[in-house]
Amino acid sequence: MVPSTPGGPPECAALRQRAAGGDAGAWGALLTGHEDRLRRMVAFRLDPRLRGRVDAADVLQEAYAEAAAHREDYFRRSAAVPVFLWLRGVVGNKLLDAHRHHLGTAMRDAAREHAPRPGAAPDATSAALVDQLSGHGMGPRTAAGHAEVKARLHAALDGMDATDREVLALRHFEQLTNGEAAQVLGIQERAAAKRYVRALKRLKDVLAAMPGGLTEVRS
Repeated sequence: MVPSTPGGPPECAALRQRAAGGDAGAWGALLTGHEDRLRRMVAFRLDPRLRGRVDAADVLQEAYAEAAAHREDYFRRSAAVPVFLWLRGVVGNKLLDAHRHHLGTAMRDAAREHAPRPGAAPDATSAALVDQLSGHGMGPRTAAGHAEVKARLHAALDGMDATDREVLALRHFEQLTNGEAAQVLGIQERAAAKRYVRALKRLKDVLAAMPGGLTEVRS
């Protein structure tokens, strides 16, 4: 079965074969076919402090250059992994480099951003989720009220199982499929689906109890 991605072109077997044979144009087409999804990832995972300083296009260009340099390695060692998931890992490493460069090595651990593991520090994913959830003009308009909402969201998210929280991020905000999320986390697809439903319900319950009408989970 030819791998496909929601909202994007399938990873055509003929295109992959040409790329594996050294066709740079075919390889470029495979990479850029996932650009919208990768931009979504960067927008979600980029620390808010770096907005205006780090451009998503620059992160992707660096990732594409890195991917081009390791094309042979991909087909030799990782060809069973869809190009999108492999490239997502490359983009994650470039994001990590950007965070380290601009925020220093003492920043919250962004190393989990592209391939988090159960039990990993929740800071990076929780921060991204809180920023996304509190950034739609919902909830109290005062600074104190907004801070309270963010604090309660942090508490709720940090209290979640790490894998549930990451499945929520991957499925709802990065819009990966259950199968893709399962591959990123190294769990079964059925488990990913079950965890997503559980995490989404818990988050909706938390939002429903928020002051100022935070009632929706928006992507």
